[in-house]
Amino acid sequence: MSQSGAYPDTYKDRIIDAALRLAVSRPWSEISLREIAQAAGSNLVELRGSFSSKADIIAAFTRRIDDEVLTKIPPMEKGQSHRDALFEVLMTRFDALQPHKEAVRSIMNGVGLEPSLLAPSLASQSWMLQAAGINTDGARGSLRVAGLATLYASVLRTWLEDDDPGLARTMAVLDRRLRRGERALETVEDAAGFVGRVGGIFRSAMRRKDKSGREHETSAPPAGTAPQPPQPEAP
Repeated sequence: MSQSGAYPDTYKDRIIDAALRLAVSRPWSEISLREIAQAAGSNLVELRGSFSSKADIIAAFTRRIDDEVLTKIPPMEKGQSHRDALFEVLMTRFDALQPHKEAVRSIMNGVGLEPSLLAPSLASQSWMLQAAGINTDGARGSLRVAGLATLYASVLRTWLEDDDPGLARTMAVLDRRLRRGERALETVEDAAGFVGRVGGIFRSAMRRKDKSGREHETSAPPAGTAPQPPQPEAP
């Protein structure tokens, strides 16, 4: 087992655990990859084989938390709403993060705007939605993922300041944000559906126009050909 006692003793887990320990004792922005490697009993050459940056280590930690949540979440109950299921998923996530709260606080205060963390963050929220039985395919799925990523980031700030062992404040804020987000997403999805329908009508009209133009060009006489007299119509 790793030094955290919760994960297999793989090299990547050793690096993640070392980074988390250092983040508790020092600001994340001041910690170097060399220090992380040394704290894990490794060196930069070995570390480079698995991670190219501190952001890579954060992304790996995020995936590890994803795995823990997907393993621990209870099955959806019959008739359970997607909102309630998502509430359970996200609270399971906060429970999984609880032992690492001080490290997460240090990391969040030190990462700033990291473009390389955007894709792992969105992928993580996509899995959380899938765990709650919510589809993430297509344009509407992308809206859901982006919306949840924004919601999660805001509730994460509340969780960092929630000292109640039962996380009562976090639960209250999460429930409120999910209800508000559900209404907002329904409005956005309705608008997206309307735009999609209008776009479909427009594309169909353009195809008909294009087809009509081609038929007209095919039936038109070649340039320079004398017009033919009209043919008598059948009685």
